[in-house]
Amino acid sequence: MDLDHDDLAGVLDLFGGLTRDELDRALEELAFRAGDPDDVPDEDVLADAVDAFAVVEVERGNDTTWFFPGPNAFPTIPEHGEDLPQILGVDRRSIDRAALGEAAVDRFREAAATAVDRGDEERIAELIDLSYEIEAWAPVDLASVRDRLDAALE
Repeated sequence: MDLDHDDLAGVLDLFGGLTRDELDRALEELAFRAGDPDDVPDEDVLADAVDAFAVVEVERGNDTTWFFPGPNAFPTIPEHGEDLPQILGVDRRSIDRAALGEAAVDRFREAAATAVDRGDEERIAELIDLSYEIEAWAPVDLASVRDRLDAALE
């Protein structure tokens, strides 16, 4: 089963957010409904989506990892996804956008530092653009990080 970042964000968007176990169950159900229960997306799909800020990963109490649609996603419901809330029996959750924004900022700072350390001008330019998306998506200010990224390009 091929899921892109927007499909993965769309699954998460159906619920507001999911724990890792719930997300795994949702992906297994999608694969089953698509006719190939063994064709569940691998870990790399989720890691790539987190790296692209299409999905935001948050550690919340009891060492539980949650995933939410991110600022760099255009959530789309994948084929066979519309019934997932009823199948999984998981209600839609509300999201504390400020807390979610802080998690995205922490991840963004980490990505920015890595890009600067590597001298990766393409990633730096990508992150500068992404900083505006994050600011529009959550009540955060990335001006100081953006200034450091701009300086790294000079």
